[in-house]
Order: sequence, then C-alpha cells, then structure tokens
Amino acid sequence: MKVLFVYYLPSGGVETLNRERCLALKEAGVSCELLYMQQGSGYANIRDIPVYVTNNDQEIKALIEKNHYTLIMVCSDHLFLKRIRSLGYEGKLIYEIQGLGTMPEAERWMQRAHRHVTTYADAIFYPRTPHLASLVEKYIPNFPVYSFHNCFDTNRFKYINSPSISSAPIIGWVGRLESNKNWRGFLEYVFELRKRQPNLVIWMFHDPTLAFTSEKEAFETSCCELGLNEIITCYSNVPNIEMAKYFSMIGDSGGFLCSTSLVEGFGYALVEAISCHCPVVTTDSDGVRSFVLHNQSGKLINLSDMSDAVNQGIDLLTNKTLRNALKLQAKNHIAYNLDPKKYASRFIDMMKNS
Repeated sequence: MKVLFVYYLPSGGVETLNRERCLALKEAGVSCELLYMQQGSGYANIRDIPVYVTNNDQEIKALIEKNHYTLIMVCSDHLFLKRIRSLGYEGKLIYEIQGLGTMPEAERWMQRAHRHVTTYADAIFYPRTPHLASLVEKYIPNFPVYSFHNCFDTNRFKYINSPSISSAPIIGWVGRLESNKNWRGFLEYVFELRKRQPNLVIWMFHDPTLAFTSEKEAFETSCCELGLNEIITCYSNVPNIEMAKYFSMIGDSGGFLCSTSLVEGFGYALVEAISCHCPVVTTDSDGVRSFVLHNQSGKLINLSDMSDAVNQGIDLLTNKTLRNALKLQAKNHIAYNLDPKKYASRFIDMMKNS
C-alpha cells in the first residue's frame, strides 16, 4: 500500500502530523510520500520520507502515473480534489480537515468546500474535534466519514537534560502571529501574570514568513506598550528536532508552555511539550480536549476571566506537587491516546474500507 499526503506547504501542525504518521505507517508496512505545493520552513524537518515540492500540473501528473498510489489524502485544499482527478488519478481520494482557523472561518471554508468534496472525494477524515464534527454533519451529511486521534511518538520526541540557562520560570508560546493563535491574548496574560510573579522570562516561537507585516508591527508595538519587550525572546523557524531541548528547558525552569488559540483542530506544540516533561496551560480551543484534561494533564484557562486564568497559571508555577503530577499524567495520557500503532491500525482500516 502506498499513500500520498498533500498540503500547501511544510509548516505548522500539519507538517508535524505528516512526519509522525508517515513514520507510524511505515512501521505498519505502508509506504508514504509527501507533496507540498510550495516551500516552507518545515521542509528541513523531514527525514527519510520521500517529499516533492511542486505546483506544476505536468509534474504532479507524472508523479501519480509513476507511483500508483493506493490512496491520496488531500488536507484542506478542496480545489485540489478536482485537479487531481482531472490529472488522471482514479484511486481512493480522501479529503482531510485540519485546523481551519476560528469557527466562523472554518464554517466559511466548509461552505466553499462541500460541493468539491462530495463530487470528487471518496470520504472525509478529521481528528476527533467537536467543532469539526458539527461542521461536517451540517455541510456534508450522509457522506463517508472517518475520525480518530492524530498520533505522536513519545519515545522519539522526548525530554533532553540540558544545562539551565534561566534562573526564572520561562513561559513559552508557539504559533503564528495571526488572530486565531491570539498572540494579543498571550501578551495580556503574561502582563497580568507578572503582577503576581514578576521574575518571568518569555520565549515565543513563530515563523515570521507566515505573518503579515501589519501583524508583526502590531506585535512589536504591543510588547513595548505592555513593557514586555525586555523579557521576551523570539525564536524564528527553530528546527523541530531542536524544539525538544527548548521544551525541556522550559519545564526544568519551573515554567510552562502556554497556548492562547481561539480554535484548534489539534495542537501539536502542546503535545510535543508534554512529551518533554513541560507542563501546559491552554485556552479551551476544542482540539486540545483530545489530550488536555483540566488539573489532570494540564490547565485549561478562559482569558475572558483573567483573574481565574492568572490563578491557574500561578498554581502551576508554585504548586510543585500538582506540577509533577500533571507532568506524569499528561505524558501517560498522550502515550496511550496518541499511540502511533493505534493510528496506523485505524488508518489502514480506513484505506481498506473507503
């Protein structure tokens, strides 16, 4: 069996997902390849997986004629479904839904996508996320649907013991400088946290190539207005293999990784942090419910109740017993629920039944 995963560019959570599942499926005897339509910062993360970067019809046509894929899975780009059919592909074609932004953005996307999906695809796949389930039921009812958790190998991406470089707790954030990742909410949260815990250090990891100039300028202005520019260090396009070191250092410092997204289909940065013994604090952005249970495997906060959100963060910074319990329980939780072997088994069943 041979699978081709298609996405716009290698970046963000989908890039991580593609690497994780290609390795999981390879262990189960399924050959996987990747097609991205343009270059992205995550390209350097890919190892031992055949990857193509092209948006040229003739090159894509030659690819599908040469490789005889059992299944092609197209993530997000519903227009590509018609395109791949017109280039002669007659095999199984599944439309994958991952992280379409805020609920209104995701709904508008599904309004545009549903006719293409029902005309050209054989089935739909999405991770177990309630808002995606409701949109599929609303716009594409009575159509073959598969849904199961994404996968993650906690034995491969794991804690690294490194020399401490901070005597103060580090609060980390990973995302794009755009509205759904809610960097503004993160800065406001840190501003309020510092009133209770002044000695905080902030590390923000993002990809400036994916941010509009106006967002980058607004970010810099907000940092200055809130008096945070001197304690924030921004890291751009850190290779994925090095992120384990950074997450481990955040955890060792007594800090945590914070996610302030409005809506997430999943949330791979949080999973990676958990795997490195780094506690997580996150808004209830829907997809995170797959692996974050409040006060069991992390902290769920509501930024509209800033006082309580700050209390939750301070609790994690100061309550060592709770902190250690959450780290252990969270690691066990993702190891069980995001098991690559379970994912591969379910994926192969989907391939056979679609």
